[in-house]
Amino acid sequence: MDFNRLDQQLRDSLADLRLSNEERDELRQLGSDLGPDQVRYLRNRAFALVRELVVDPANTLAALKWLEQVIKTLDSCAAPNRVEVASAHFSPGESCRRKIRDLCRQARQSVDICVYTISDDELSNEILACHKRGIAVRVITDNEKQFDLGSDIERLRSLGVPLRIDSGPYHMHHKFALFDGRFLLNGSFNWTRSATTGNEENLLVIDHPALFADYRRMFDELWLRYANN
Repeated sequence: MDFNRLDQQLRDSLADLRLSNEERDELRQLGSDLGPDQVRYLRNRAFALVRELVVDPANTLAALKWLEQVIKTLDSCAAPNRVEVASAHFSPGESCRRKIRDLCRQARQSVDICVYTISDDELSNEILACHKRGIAVRVITDNEKQFDLGSDIERLRSLGVPLRIDSGPYHMHHKFALFDGRFLLNGSFNWTRSATTGNEENLLVIDHPALFADYRRMFDELWLRYANN
């Protein structure tokens, strides 16, 4: 199936801002039949089409609901027999930082980072290295620490890393990251030097398709929400 036909199927489905049961069944069958590149294309096009609609507030909620249903349907087609891998890491000490560094260096396709603050130069350099070698990097963070001494947010932005910031009255306090459509990293660990050298922190890294899909939906929702920041 060519990409133009896939694109038209998404457009036809989005026209009435709802994913019917028949469309859901067709999409589920597509997800099972298509290769990874085509499924990735479907996901990216779904987000692109929704971005075109959310400029009109009247369409925003319905468009996001359609997007959520499309992504859930595609995620339900993930290979069921993949072996799940998990590891736990704690600080103070190098375990958490080392795991983040290793995941960044092993990344081949995408790195999505959603953390409250980033001020550890070693980890910032790993983000930049991913960006420079062509990995699709996205960073979401909060404005509370954006201009603190040692914060690397403006440096990352100035060097071209795609970055969005929560500037609302409350805080984007998540601390998770997603690697290559597979590995979920989540825990208390902020990407700061003190999280490695002094604080009691934890990270869980897991290869679990359903949990990964939940966090990816949240990341994508926040990415859209902070589009103007």
